[in-house]
Amino acid sequence: MLISSRGKYGLRVIVDLAEHENGGYIPMKEVAKRQDISLKYLEQILPTFVKNGLIEGVHGKGGGYRLTRKPEEYTLGEILRLTEGDLAPVTCVENGGEACERKGACPAMPVWQGLDALINEYLDGKTVRDLMCEE
Repeated sequence: MLISSRGKYGLRVIVDLAEHENGGYIPMKEVAKRQDISLKYLEQILPTFVKNGLIEGVHGKGGGYRLTRKPEEYTLGEILRLTEGDLAPVTCVENGGEACERKGACPAMPVWQGLDALINEYLDGKTVRDLMCEE
């Protein structure tokens, strides 16, 4: 499993919104500048978060984005699955993936299933609050 820039940037955006929360909307150009991420690239990631209810946005003057929940209510697994898709280490254990014809006879299958479980348990056990810089 390799996390793409989409996943890494997605996490950084959510953490940035959490760290700079003030009850209002935060302009994405501010987040892009603080995180040194292209605004155009962020504009490709944000609709996924809005569509899935992680953030809400308002256009126009005074607009921007904000979280819809408390930072401790967002797991890293949830965010990464939205940006990356399945977090499986190999295709034969992906949810909804093609069934491997050797699945029943593969001696490595228990290893892949165990690794998949560890990855998901770990990322679902960490929240945005865990990544926030406390002042």
